[in-house]
Amino acid sequence: MFTPEDIISIQTKKEFHKIAMKIYRFQYENNKVYHEFCNLIRKTPSEVRSLEQVPFLPIEFFKSKDVLSSTNPIETTFTSSGTTGAITSKHQVTDLKYYEESFRKGFSYFYGPIEEYVVLALLPSYLEREGSSLIYMAQDFIEKSNHPESGFYLHNYEELITHLHVLDQEGKNILLLGVTYALLDLIEKQQMHLSNVIIMETGGMKGKRKEMIREELHTILCEGFGVTKIHSEYGMTELLSQAYSLGDGIFQCPMWMDIVIRDPQDPFTRFDTYGKTGGVNVIDLANINSCSFIATQDLGKKYEDGSFEILGRFDHSDIRGCNLMIV
Repeated sequence: MFTPEDIISIQTKKEFHKIAMKIYRFQYENNKVYHEFCNLIRKTPSEVRSLEQVPFLPIEFFKSKDVLSSTNPIETTFTSSGTTGAITSKHQVTDLKYYEESFRKGFSYFYGPIEEYVVLALLPSYLEREGSSLIYMAQDFIEKSNHPESGFYLHNYEELITHLHVLDQEGKNILLLGVTYALLDLIEKQQMHLSNVIIMETGGMKGKRKEMIREELHTILCEGFGVTKIHSEYGMTELLSQAYSLGDGIFQCPMWMDIVIRDPQDPFTRFDTYGKTGGVNVIDLANINSCSFIATQDLGKKYEDGSFEILGRFDHSDIRGCNLMIV
């Protein structure tokens, strides 16, 4: 099958489609959950002739089933955050090289080498639990940056503010990766005016604050940090790749990842026209040992150049289609 290097070296849409179809057939044959799902909706390899016909597995299955396309030993299990008593997703990873190669190449694809940045990670809600894939990525970024100033911050906001000012005045390139509510907490401590920093929010209030629309949130963060744009990272426990927004909430995928928008009323119908709001399906070819075709709970729009927006989430707890395989 494909190596991590094969996946992240994809250069063209034609190559993406060819590899995606091979991975679909591989996962149909080797992933018990995906195999059963495809059979139930009659989307087996004999019926699926193109990438447009490949079915997407509802993300809810990661809460109740082992979504695996490999029999190799599990190297780690990433888990989602959740409210007390909620069932969380688990993503069993049999080869961390796919994740490491994906997030390293994905970041450099948009921002250049991580070695060029001092990485400051303000991720309190993730640090306070086990199994966060975001913490795994941030730890790798911190180590690979080779800057002694790089590191994690929990609730030591005053120390972080001091470091931000000093590093900014020294002309260092800074990446501040932060969970949304903590970034808001930070600028409430002190307003700043930074010149050499990328503020990258990872999304989510984690029940700490009321949710905001993106425009309002980014306006507050821009004013608080004294920057013109707020960057964003779009990823999740069940994926091994990330999309990035360099501002205005418009995301771009690396070459081995793509977004498909589905009809919110019919989970098996995809929109063929751009700019329509619907459910977000993700193709993540790095997810080869799990499932590369996932129907998320997010609502979004896709544009003709391949970019997309995330507009919110479905207001019901489960995606339509999950009841086909109730545990």
